[in-house]
Amino acid sequence: MARISSNETPEERFKRVAEARTNAVLDKLRILANCANKQIYSYSEEDVAKIFSVINERVRETKSKFRFSNKERFKL
Repeated sequence: MARISSNETPEERFKRVAEARTNAVLDKLRILANCANKQIYSYSEEDVAKIFSVINERVRETKSKFRFSNKERFKL
């Protein structure tokens, strides 16, 4: 269960949550890398391209959310 502190600043909360979530993503990528073992699995370059295409797209989408605020409004 996540710890919640009323004394925690938004920056501290971000660091705590972002660290845990980043480590979870890195763990999943490490596990995905196990699929590269050709002695156990069979896959094509097309399969690998599809996997990393969708991962890279999701990384781009996530990264863009840190660059632009959804509250910004279009203005001419």
